[in-house]
Amino acid sequence: MSRTSARRATALTALLLVIAALCLWAASRMTWVTVSSVDGLGEERTSALDGGTWAAATTPLALALVAAVAAMFAVRGRWSILIGLLVAAVSIGALVPAVSLLFGGADADRGASLAELPARAEVTTLDVSRVPAAVVVVGAVCALVAAVLLCRTPPSHGGLSSKYDAPAVRRAEAERAVEAADDTNDEPSERALWDALDSGLDPTDDRRPPR
Repeated sequence: MSRTSARRATALTALLLVIAALCLWAASRMTWVTVSSVDGLGEERTSALDGGTWAAATTPLALALVAAVAAMFAVRGRWSILIGLLVAAVSIGALVPAVSLLFGGADADRGASLAELPARAEVTTLDVSRVPAAVVVVGAVCALVAAVLLCRTPPSHGGLSSKYDAPAVRRAEAERAVEAADDTNDEPSERALWDALDSGLDPTDDRRPPR
């Protein structure tokens, strides 16, 4: 994959993660279930349960996706794959309560417990709002696509700046870049030349030891 394509894939991955995090955060603020109940002592009581109550993990999972955006720019190689797997796990964790609500409906006992109704109260109706769950599904799908991109396309930046690498690592990378240019009879890139000079190599020296 060319550097331009890799950069586009990295940008798309970050965008998908941001969209997924926003979807989960927005859904956590929406009302998922409205519980109506009577206790025989007064008027009917109505309790609105938002995503942070009905699906308590929604907000932490949104924060985890935000952290994944930062992490993907700080790691490389197998660590990117690990982040991709973690993002996939987050998306599945977000999907479970959403899909359960969409296709299974709300449980009256759980609604009464989350609404903190007294033992004598009886749930009369449960109104389910499917919009928040659908928003979570959209966010989870975005996160899954981002996870696939992370596993298949390592970020183009190559992790933290190479200035934090050990001198031996920087020198080895510079040698590989110059030798790759020699193999293709191309001139080394300006970045490769500067990296070679910074690591103590002379990229114009034909007396470099053979591989």
